[in-house]
Amino acid sequence: MKGVLVIDIGGTNVKMKHSEADEIRKFPSGAEMGPPEFTRQVLEQIGDWNVEKVSVGYPGPIVNGRIHLEPANLGRGWVGFDFRKAMGRPVKLINDAAMQALGSYQGGRMLFLGLGTGLGTTFIVDGVVAPLEVGHLPYRKKQSFEQWVGNAALQKLGKKRWQKVVFDVVHRLRDAFIADYVVLGGGNVKKLDELPPGCRQGDNRNAFVGGERLWA
Repeated sequence: MKGVLVIDIGGTNVKMKHSEADEIRKFPSGAEMGPPEFTRQVLEQIGDWNVEKVSVGYPGPIVNGRIHLEPANLGRGWVGFDFRKAMGRPVKLINDAAMQALGSYQGGRMLFLGLGTGLGTTFIVDGVVAPLEVGHLPYRKKQSFEQWVGNAALQKLGKKRWQKVVFDVVHRLRDAFIADYVVLGGGNVKKLDELPPGCRQGDNRNAFVGGERLWA
């Protein structure tokens, strides 16, 4: 796919990759960054790239191609922002976990679980992407799944107990979705000593593959 700019918005950095280049460019994000500052910095950094269309992985729910809620770790003003007008190109928005899931997909029924600050979840069936918010559902002691497997839980429980919980959560969710396989992504997957049965490890770079696939 030619001329596609893929942008992955994180709480610490914004990462960008062009479909025809190996280089990944980035700039800091953070709690003060709203859409005007975001688009200004993107446009400054892509001046030498031939960009025809843009995919944006956003850290929050996307409904009918639009941002549904303001992000937890960025500035305000994202809901209702006109990205196409600001960037001067067609723009497709997708949840960031869903974008990495799409780039990891190899057919069938795939459940993607992103182990990071919280728990990113996406289900793909026969090529149809269904972003989820499973991380907020109750799991144990009136606490949610992501409260048990997110980064705060890792610090609280310690690696050994946290890993046991991750195995249990993966087992429960794989059975619930009748998934053929599970892809574990996110920064904390590297802290597992081994992967649960039926899982393979994702890669953050798959987010850029997913962004390109949005236009395929």
